[in-house]
Amino acid sequence: MQNSVNIPGYIYSTNNVKQSPITLDDFNLMKKSVLFGDEDVNALRLSHDILKEQVEAILDVWYGFVGSNPHLLESFTSKSDGKPLGDYLSAVRKRFGQWILDTAEAQYDQKWLDYQHEIGLRHHRTKKNCTDGAASTEHVPFRNLFALIFPITFTLKPFLAKKGHSANEIEKMYAAWLKSCLLQVTLWSYPYVKDGDF
Repeated sequence: MQNSVNIPGYIYSTNNVKQSPITLDDFNLMKKSVLFGDEDVNALRLSHDILKEQVEAILDVWYGFVGSNPHLLESFTSKSDGKPLGDYLSAVRKRFGQWILDTAEAQYDQKWLDYQHEIGLRHHRTKKNCTDGAASTEHVPFRNLFALIFPITFTLKPFLAKKGHSANEIEKMYAAWLKSCLLQVTLWSYPYVKDGDF
């Protein structure tokens, strides 16, 4: 992984990110709903040192899955001819790799909450393609975002098991990743939801 400051379009914890419409109080209630607590934060921290040297291998698995499913790959294709946009896929991949590390290190504070809103906007027609100037489809269907929670977290399990941790520790890390992804994709849904219904 390259240094996060060298990743184009990665603006986490900068003044370029607008404040999330979701308050920290709202988010704390969301954490209660998914049973996310300190034990999960600790498990995510443990996963960081395990995953940091495996980021590219993880991305190979995830990109292989997306690439083998045309309905998922469509979000990275050209509007004009429907072919995959290599530069766009590459740019997103760099941020996706950083997202792995950010998830494992997340402070779940206002800056993190704000960036989740930014990520949601970038999947929605509000800001999709703006970051990379891509001539791609205008929208990532929300059904694809939500359904990807399972393959993203399930395929992470073998990577979590590569450093000799106990089965119990691996399950705790997996559960923490699942809960964090559920929280994040829920936050990303904000622009997709009718005003007043989130």
